[in-house]
Amino acid sequence: MRKPLFIVAALILMIAISSFSDPSYKMGRLKYNGGGDWYGDRTALTNLIKFCNENLKTNFQPEEETVEAGSEELYNYPFVFMTGHGNVIFNDQEAKNLRKYLTGGGFLHIDDNYGFDQFIRPQMKKVFPELEFVELPTNYAIYHQKFNFPTGLPKIHEHDGKRPQGFGLIYKGRLVCFYTYQCDLGNGWEDLGTYAGDSQETRLKALRMGANLIQYIFTK
Repeated sequence: MRKPLFIVAALILMIAISSFSDPSYKMGRLKYNGGGDWYGDRTALTNLIKFCNENLKTNFQPEEETVEAGSEELYNYPFVFMTGHGNVIFNDQEAKNLRKYLTGGGFLHIDDNYGFDQFIRPQMKKVFPELEFVELPTNYAIYHQKFNFPTGLPKIHEHDGKRPQGFGLIYKGRLVCFYTYQCDLGNGWEDLGTYAGDSQETRLKALRMGANLIQYIFTK
């Protein structure tokens, strides 16, 4: 039976063996029920993987994998990405499994692809009923890894004229879930030209912020 502590050991070990040529780690995309488009930002993770392997010398497999919220396979991924526009539903077993994964060393990045906020907040409350999302200050370590973001999250896409915000769920002093809101970070990871008017400069900011997430979870 897999133990969540495996994730912690794997993250520490990754730094030591980052020079190995064979890919050893996988990024997961969370598949969820409720009708929301969990499959959005189709090229995002592939590009983030490539960027991290080149700039952080990580050794992720070149393609993402899909993992369901209630699956034991969740424990195979040090980093899981979740996005969408629409409805999300976690049943009791899925909420319990996500909690076990996150409290055991896993990390979930939720990226609001616009219109996601009203759905994801109550579902994450099922996972951590005792926790609230808190906005991370601009001096939080996640913004100051290999790449420095002194003002916090970069703004990738304009939605409601609001500033981008990074929220966290912090369990026993550890950031287990990072929620990017009014930012559209995952859109910025996609292939250049996917969205009209996007610049390479904006895309690079998004990828650098994504790399900071990866470096942060591997060193905490």
